Amino acid sequence: MKLEYPNKKEDSRFDYKMVIAVRQDLKLPKGKMSAQVAHACVGSVIENFQVLTPKIINWYGEGQKKVVVKVPGLADIMALEKKATDIGVLNVVIEDFGLTQIAEGTITCIGIGPDLTVKIDAITGNLKLM
Repeated sequence: MKLEYPNKKEDSRFDYKMVIAVRQDLKLPKGKMSAQVAHACVGSVIENFQVLTPKIINWYGEGQKKVVVKVPGLADIMALEKKATDIGVLNVVIEDFGLTQIAEGTITCIGIGPDLTVKIDAITGNLKLM
């Protein structure tokens, strides 16, 4: 199946995006980190689908821009959650099931959005890329 992007923009500007912030203090192996980022992306869409439907449709139509950034630790994840919630940006905090490399319930990352790029940037614009 080929994905179609009906709102694809020729100037490569994105009105919508999602940001996933990953804890650095856990020193996750690349594969584990990748899985946690995927959980955040899917979780953001699934958990917020009814509320976000127009935003998800627009984000999807633009090609689903996703940016992965790093934060030092748990306190930073919780601060991002509060900031996002305070300005009305839906988010999902990811807790590991504890089946492989880290303890059950360990918070690994947060997915923020999808939402308007300008709103996401107000929350995460100062963070460094992974």
